[in-house]
Amino acid sequence: MAAIQIEFDVPAQMRDGTVLRADVYRPGGTGPWPVLLSRLPYGKQTPLAGIVLDPLAAARRGFMVVIQDTRGRFASEGQWEPWTYEESDGYDTVRWAAALPGASGSVGMIGASYFGNTQWMAALSKPPELKAIAPMVTWSDPDDGLWTRGGAIELGITAPWTLMMGTDALMRRHSTDPAALVGSLGRLVQDLDGLADGGYGELPAGRFPAFARHDLPEVGYERSRREPGWATSCRVAGRHDEVDLPTFQVGGWYDIFAQGTLDNFAAMRSAGRSATLIMGPWSHANQQHVVGDVNFGFAANSAFMGMRGRLHDLQLDWCQRTIGDGEALEPDTGKVLLFVMGINQWREETEWPLSRAVDTHFHLRADGRLTPEPPSIAEQPDEFTYDPMNPVPTTGGALLLSDEFRPGPLDQTAVEAREDVLVFTTEPLTEDVEVTGRVRAVLFTATGGPSTDWVARLCDVDENGVSRNVTDGIVRVRAAKPGEAAEHVVDLWSTSIVFRAGRRIRVQVTSSNFPRWDRNLNTGEPEETATTGRVARQQVFHDPARPSRIVLPVVPPA
Repeated sequence: MAAIQIEFDVPAQMRDGTVLRADVYRPGGTGPWPVLLSRLPYGKQTPLAGIVLDPLAAARRGFMVVIQDTRGRFASEGQWEPWTYEESDGYDTVRWAAALPGASGSVGMIGASYFGNTQWMAALSKPPELKAIAPMVTWSDPDDGLWTRGGAIELGITAPWTLMMGTDALMRRHSTDPAALVGSLGRLVQDLDGLADGGYGELPAGRFPAFARHDLPEVGYERSRREPGWATSCRVAGRHDEVDLPTFQVGGWYDIFAQGTLDNFAAMRSAGRSATLIMGPWSHANQQHVVGDVNFGFAANSAFMGMRGRLHDLQLDWCQRTIGDGEALEPDTGKVLLFVMGINQWREETEWPLSRAVDTHFHLRADGRLTPEPPSIAEQPDEFTYDPMNPVPTTGGALLLSDEFRPGPLDQTAVEAREDVLVFTTEPLTEDVEVTGRVRAVLFTATGGPSTDWVARLCDVDENGVSRNVTDGIVRVRAAKPGEAAEHVVDLWSTSIVFRAGRRIRVQVTSSNFPRWDRNLNTGEPEETATTGRVARQQVFHDPARPSRIVLPVVPPA
């Protein structure tokens, strides 16, 4: 295996004649070798590609590794359009890779985020040589974490991702005009660097001005609204039964696509497929043991995995079992490995969600209390004023924004000191409370405007009174009746954490989390045209007829 052979920019012709190029890594010897394929738009030689799939390590394990630039990116020909061609190009590339000299004819795919989705799209196209996929930190429904969440635009990721992807697009566009290239790149970088300092605030959010200034294809929110049929180009939700392959899925509790990973796993299990799941305490781009303000212990690091070895090696072990002999094997039914925060331990399970978890209600109460008991007498609603021109700033969470905004669990002191953030807290817990599963808030609210947002956030308050976010969510109310109470359910996605004895559970309720999600301007105008905001008076009710609450999946002690 010492004599690994590398070919650069190997051409693969797609069905329409477009040539895509890949780097191919072959182990020493003559083969045949199973193929590990990764298709990404970020440059096949970028360090990011090597972090997700170390081609030399995989070649030493006896895999032929193929890393390809997707259409219209870097060395590949064609027009860059996010998502549009990944299903057809995935099919053609798998068939091409399986026929390369030395290939066994059996292909597996591996990759994260965008190149996690290219795996799902290839699998949905059903090339016969594709035997397994191993997607990391990728979504299921793009309208649940990629384009929107709860109806609000995922502006935080849309803006920097689109602008960063624009560098290669501009280099292609101005390849014969150095002066134009320098100018256009300079303006692009200025917009990218200025996002946190006002750029995110440009309006309208649904037709973001920076994208038009640079004439760039955006991540897909705007196009999906213009062309609803096109939205299927990266949607996995609803199609899992079409994928008859084993899957190895990896996610993080503070990843922007955390729920998508869990939903993909659960759907594959429900379809009767072999599926493996690993969920760490990680964010989208950080699989180490310190995330946000919290050190989860070195066991949480993907290089260690609680003495299980490197995550990358666990993935390669699984690939060896599923495609290693060039045939479609029957792997085990799959495993579930969850990192339980709070106690900072990995735990093996056989299912997700956990059937033993019990939905337990904690009720919002007067004077900022959070109690298992619902209100038995009338309590005055809590009120605040929401001004979209002074939104609650994004402070931690499962997010991927410009670099000024750190993901993960962060100190919420500044957020909770704002007058437009309601805070409800339990008494110190007398025993540990484990919450593992999907969290939701049921809020009875009223607004003074025709449209508004409701944000709920679950927090862990330590013995020193420091509150740190665990998980959150948003729901956009598009047709509110001003001043009229209505019930709204906020999906906070999923988590696994033990709230330790002596600590407290806290819930925040507010109407913004910006720039993670675009601001609701409280006017009811479409996001594609709205540029003027109005102030709204907000009410949150907690009385016997309108018991606002958070629902936590509590796991009973063993």
